[in-house]
Amino acid sequence: MTQVLVPIANGSEDIEAVTIIDVLRRGGAEVTVASVHDDKQITAANGCKIEADVLIGDVAEQMYDAIVLPGGMPGAEHLRDSKVLVDLLEKHDIQDALIAAICAAPAVVLGTHGFVMDKQATCYPGFEDGLKGADYQADQPIVMDDNIITAQGPAMAMAFALAVLANLKGIEVTEETAQGLLC
Repeated sequence: MTQVLVPIANGSEDIEAVTIIDVLRRGGAEVTVASVHDDKQITAANGCKIEADVLIGDVAEQMYDAIVLPGGMPGAEHLRDSKVLVDLLEKHDIQDALIAAICAAPAVVLGTHGFVMDKQATCYPGFEDGLKGADYQADQPIVMDDNIITAQGPAMAMAFALAVLANLKGIEVTEETAQGLLC
């Protein structure tokens, strides 16, 4: 079974978090949603209440096939500041596991902690200065370089989640999932 971690925080982008979780589950991935706070329930950037499956500390020793970060502010800052999450990202990056981030998260989380150094990446316009050491791809809504996938923002949430799914489960499962979603 393909295992995916989706960390969430107060201020995570609603559309991105829910779309990532839903599309990956529809595609057959086992998704664990983890709050980086001391409470499983978070309030997303636009007011949606989302309850995580676990707290991030509960899965600190787990390995996943992918870690997928929604954006949103100040959600991305909370993800950036979670030592447990950053340690997980480092452990997964060393193993070349898939790390994906959308919206502000590529810059605020991945850029701050050096995960996009010497890679092509994109993010929500206006956050590109945070992509430290990366080759910013302003005209590309989704960019993959090695084990890192980045995307621009909420309008790309569905395509981003499908890109992650394609890398995890293959094109056949992704096409089937996309057809079921009328994409």
